[in-house]
Amino acid sequence: MRFSAVFLGALAALAPAVQAVGNAIVVNNCPFDAFLNSVGSGIGPEQHLAANGGRYSEKFHRDPTSGGIALKITREAGGLLNGAPQTNYAYNLNGGRIWYDLSNVFGNPFEPNALRLAPSDGSCPSLFWPHGVPPGGSQTRNCQPNSDVTLTLCAPQ
Repeated sequence: MRFSAVFLGALAALAPAVQAVGNAIVVNNCPFDAFLNSVGSGIGPEQHLAANGGRYSEKFHRDPTSGGIALKITREAGGLLNGAPQTNYAYNLNGGRIWYDLSNVFGNPFEPNALRLAPSDGSCPSLFWPHGVPPGGSQTRNCQPNSDVTLTLCAPQ
């Protein structure tokens, strides 16, 4: 019985560390509205990010079918479904890490404005596109899963 109590106590002490995950955050600093859908194996409802400070946040999680999640951001209401240019902030909670990347599809919706994808843990790598256009090469980075990772639209230079 003593072993069980010690084991359960140790397990309880570890539980918060195992369960602690960060957030995927998008902040709209642009002087225009943006629209976001969280997409895994299904499409979440469109979120309106108001100009000059609109914000969206979701806990990092795994999609049971696709694994990863993509926050698809356009400058048009309904843009995801009508083929508007989009910026995709994708993440995957896998292997004890949060993997994140940034890409554009169908054009560069935030050009010439800067985009910054930065973890709250300063020891983890960030991405910065000074003109909203993806550079060549892989854009995938990773960090501890308890770190928030924030995409800032129209980020300061």
